[in-house]
Amino acid sequence: MSDQIETMINEVFEESFEIEKDQLKPEANIFEDLGLDSLDVVDLVVALQKKFKVEIRTDERIKEIRTLKDLCEFIKDLQAEGSH
Repeated sequence: MSDQIETMINEVFEESFEIEKDQLKPEANIFEDLGLDSLDVVDLVVALQKKFKVEIRTDERIKEIRTLKDLCEFIKDLQAEGSH
């Protein structure tokens, strides 16, 4: 299940931010390693909401996310909460 989430997250980074696939490692820092800034995060949230059909914008946990692994865990949690 998480492999599919990881693949979908990577697709968002490749499509929306033109980041090379070999840079998309679980430990990659979204800001320092991948070069996103605060404006990019808005686009990222919108793209992830579309891709995963989840509501992210109002979730406080988004502020804690630093790496792709964090993002994957966050999406997994959101999906688990949504399926209750």
